[in-house]
Amino acid sequence: MLCLDVRTRWNSTYLMLDTAQNFERAFERFEEQDTNCRAELERGEGWPSVDDWANVRDLRDFLEHFYKVTLRISGTSYVTSNNFFDKLSEIDILLRNAQLNSNVDFNVMAIKMKEKYDKYWGDIDKMNFLMSVACVLDPSQKLKYLEFALSEMSSSEKASKMMQKLKESLYELFDEYRPPLHSTCSQSSVPTHVSLGEPQQKMKRRMQALYKKRELEIYGEDKTSELGKYLAEANEEFVEDFDILLWWKVNSPRFPTLSKMAKDVLPIPVSTVASESAFSTGRHVLHQYRSSLTLKIVQALVCTQDWFENHHHKKMSKRLKNKSKSLTRLKMDLCEIIVKDDRLISKWFNNACYKKDGFCNTLHPYLTREQGSRRYRT
Repeated sequence: MLCLDVRTRWNSTYLMLDTAQNFERAFERFEEQDTNCRAELERGEGWPSVDDWANVRDLRDFLEHFYKVTLRISGTSYVTSNNFFDKLSEIDILLRNAQLNSNVDFNVMAIKMKEKYDKYWGDIDKMNFLMSVACVLDPSQKLKYLEFALSEMSSSEKASKMMQKLKESLYELFDEYRPPLHSTCSQSSVPTHVSLGEPQQKMKRRMQALYKKRELEIYGEDKTSELGKYLAEANEEFVEDFDILLWWKVNSPRFPTLSKMAKDVLPIPVSTVASESAFSTGRHVLHQYRSSLTLKIVQALVCTQDWFENHHHKKMSKRLKNKSKSLTRLKMDLCEIIVKDDRLISKWFNNACYKKDGFCNTLHPYLTREQGSRRYRT
């Protein structure tokens, strides 16, 4: 079914072109069967030529990237922060390639879009560092992929400075989550002597713990040991449905501090705008009274709305519960009527029980109390 274009919703253009491109052969057949078709269309915008269909496919493929990226980063039931730089670099490369298109109209459109993109995302120094940390906490990206993405989006010198700042911020954040040194030492504290009667394996474990404690006292604790181990490991393969939360859940014993960081950083949404609002280019009209409300009033209104909905939900649940009780009583009354008439029982069993009617379960207790009911249940 053809989706018509809507001026205030740019995704409708993509949906329209995505559907319309499948009708190219239909237009050819239509011209063969109706000789007046071309003449009618020539009076308006004209008959779609081969070049027109090529432009439709090119524009459709171009808009498809933005459509899928918008859906991806606007999701609310999965993690989006780890896809920030991945999708951002994808759009940057897409716009730069579109500027080299041989089609003049397409080229002009791409230049305007790149100017708008640079206005918000052109300066990587102004980007939120937490989004970069979220990318590092993605085991399929880490610092290696992030460094590659930054080098594609800006000059190598600027990308190098950005990576240096990112590493410093990453280590500082890791230190904030890292447990204190005294707690680590207390876990490793052991007696300085071992009784000769203890088993050999137990003695070995105690000696290893004692060595670790002595090593910490002499050389100090390696603050980045866990982080360094994580970054040194090979990246996971890129998988479309990769469950990053499950990965951190499974690997939390290996990376206890980093898993706590991931639990706090990864849930941060890339965008707080729903996809329906992101697709719309129409202006949002804000009433004068609504725009003048203070923060406390807005909070009070939001909380009141939540309380009201909760109260309404409880009332509805109570009503449904009462109706369920009434329905149960009605079933019981019907059962009492049915068991009093042997002919009605026989007819009902033939028409209902053999069809696995759920009402049989309600009727069985009454039948077991009636004499002669066994012949109906055999």
